[in-house]
Amino acid sequence: MNIQDTVFHYHEKTKHHYYRYAASAGYLDWANQPQPFRSYEGVKPVRLSLNEKDPAAAYADLYERSRNQVRPFTPENISLFLALSLGLSAWKTFAESKWALRMNPSSGNLHPTESYLIFPSAGAFPAGVYHYNPYLHAIEPRALGEFSFPAGFLFAFTSIHWREAWKYGERAFRYSNHDIGHAIAAAGFAANLLGWKLAFCGGISDQDVAGMLGFPKTVWEQGEREYPELLCSVYPADAKETPACPDAELVRQVSELSFAGRPNRLSESHRDWPLIPETAEATEKPATVYKTPVYPTEPFYFQEGSGLKAAQIIRQRRSLLACDGVTMISKAVFLTMLDKTLPRRGTAPFDFGLGPVNAHLFLFVHRVKDLVPGLYLFIRNAEDLEILKSACKPDFLWHPVEKGFPLYRLKEGDFKQEATDVSCGQLIAGEGVFSLGMIAKFRGTVTGAPYRYRQLFWETGMIGQVLYLEAEAHGVRATGIGCFFDDPVHDMLGLRDNEFQSLYHFTVGGPVEDVRLQTSDPYHHYEA
Repeated sequence: MNIQDTVFHYHEKTKHHYYRYAASAGYLDWANQPQPFRSYEGVKPVRLSLNEKDPAAAYADLYERSRNQVRPFTPENISLFLALSLGLSAWKTFAESKWALRMNPSSGNLHPTESYLIFPSAGAFPAGVYHYNPYLHAIEPRALGEFSFPAGFLFAFTSIHWREAWKYGERAFRYSNHDIGHAIAAAGFAANLLGWKLAFCGGISDQDVAGMLGFPKTVWEQGEREYPELLCSVYPADAKETPACPDAELVRQVSELSFAGRPNRLSESHRDWPLIPETAEATEKPATVYKTPVYPTEPFYFQEGSGLKAAQIIRQRRSLLACDGVTMISKAVFLTMLDKTLPRRGTAPFDFGLGPVNAHLFLFVHRVKDLVPGLYLFIRNAEDLEILKSACKPDFLWHPVEKGFPLYRLKEGDFKQEATDVSCGQLIAGEGVFSLGMIAKFRGTVTGAPYRYRQLFWETGMIGQVLYLEAEAHGVRATGIGCFFDDPVHDMLGLRDNEFQSLYHFTVGGPVEDVRLQTSDPYHHYEA
């Protein structure tokens, strides 16, 4: 089986069906639940301050780069960047159980995503490679050296698939990559509030990223290996030119450093899921020619505001646990939410530059004022409109909801039960304001470039983070739905092959709070 076929095989084998779920343990082995925080033993963490005030930026400043003043790359501002993107947001307690929530969402709150910073000489910290530890809100120095690159720093994401596989089995590779997308968008928003920008280093190979993070020199516990996902540069948003990503010489200089620290053990024992490392190997990215995508420059179509400050929206984000089944939102708010998922030049988070827009939103609209309930399709890339029309059922209406806005009504009616059924029977899909499936251009994207399989999930995760924050901004709440019946969703649309595939589900609604849960401050343990 060639590597491309390995990817298609993985995707088909990990589909949920009404009569068969994707392979998992079928129970939760609590004795071996992975430790949610990675740390490196044998190095001294550099504790970061938690005293910085949040930016006074308004809701619109989350997105529009021109509105935020550029701050210097000081330790205090880097601390705030990490706190607002990947830091802790709260602790929850129920009976004898206690767990942390973070700014970046995660499937099952299991957090397979880790992050690393590479600082140049004469930067905010001694030049070197650091791991971010959100529990301590500290950076752990793994290697120090002397090297230079333009203003700012490099930022890397990695995945520990075991954290997700412990609960979700073979489907965990999908969820780990969703979470990378969540983290990209979370970091993009936080950077924007500081007047900084994230830019994707899309040409570098995974092997070179791993080398710069010292992974070939790191001894991993069996089953707990970290996989490099991506590298990006963080630089002032008003820079006239995008700083270059690492060249071969910088890769060599950093990779040849002496790396310290041993990764902590996450579980006493593990269950192997061979399909996951096979797919990770098949989707390893080589060095490629990368061209920064050019996105449209049009302003937002809809600007329904929010009374909340941008940082407040980030900090209060929570996953929807249950819907009240009655909350409604206005049509203006609904269209504003969708509008924010369109990529635009100079607008966070999609100007990160991941690549061509491949994901569209298949919507189950339940409770939007002045909008007929039914099935809708939101087209995020106009080039795919006619392709989707040809691929979908011939009796769909394709009625434009607003002139010039790419939202189309496909079918009118009450689809609350259908939304619930295809989301593994989860009531939140039918009892909310709306739910959706993210339908991505699949076969043509992955063919010839298997590493793009991971990037499709990153794109959907970025969309998810936008919807999380949009829900908070407008008085409702959202959550991702990783469990859905893949092919029945395709059947609803009339999709007959893998030209398009549903990769992620999402729902938005009025939250029902669990009063049994107690909440405490995110860093109440900091001094201890």
